[in-house]
Amino acid sequence: MSTEGLRERKKRAMRQQLSDTAAQMFLEHGYDAVRVADVAEACGVSEKTVFNYFPSKEALVLDRLEPTADALRTHLADPALPPVAAMLKVLDDELQGLSASLTTAPDQVEAVARYRKFGDLIQEAPSLRAYQSDIAERFADVAAEVLASRFGLEPADPEPQVAAAALLGLWKIQFRALRTHLRPGRPIQDAVDAAASEVQRAAGLIEAGLATLPNRAEHVTKAG
Repeated sequence: MSTEGLRERKKRAMRQQLSDTAAQMFLEHGYDAVRVADVAEACGVSEKTVFNYFPSKEALVLDRLEPTADALRTHLADPALPPVAAMLKVLDDELQGLSASLTTAPDQVEAVARYRKFGDLIQEAPSLRAYQSDIAERFADVAAEVLASRFGLEPADPEPQVAAAALLGLWKIQFRALRTHLRPGRPIQDAVDAAASEVQRAAGLIEAGLATLPNRAEHVTKAG
């Protein structure tokens, strides 16, 4: 076992500890009532160490969204997947991950209540809502860049910009649908299926439009 591998595992463990501790403290005491220094003290590290792992207090809460950017790059670049199907793959993976996490929890009722409370935390803190919006914009930029590269366009061209905005709209639909359907007393799989159904309905509205994205890269390849 390499020293580098051990170091990376320790870093991942510390990052997870900081994120989990912060989430628990925010849920118990409220986002504004907890300082980054409080999280650092609870984990036995310095405030500087926390910022070495997370660029801001908001990132401590929404850190789990970061893998979405990598998933967008992977699936939207896949020529075998139309853009809408690629986005649905990203969303379905997230949905199944959430479903697995909730259904394997020792107390499913508590897990669902915690999920809803976490959503309330985001909605009630202006800085978290703003940070979430910033993340959504960054995801849209990533999507536009990948689509532009795939179809031989420029990221600033209107087609990839509109396509990216439409695709990221599905991400917002899923977030809101989960907030609506996932609640104590309702079977988790039933709620997940209802959220997925709403996303599919929304996807149907944009699928035909995105199918007309001009593929200049294909024309260049054929000309060559």
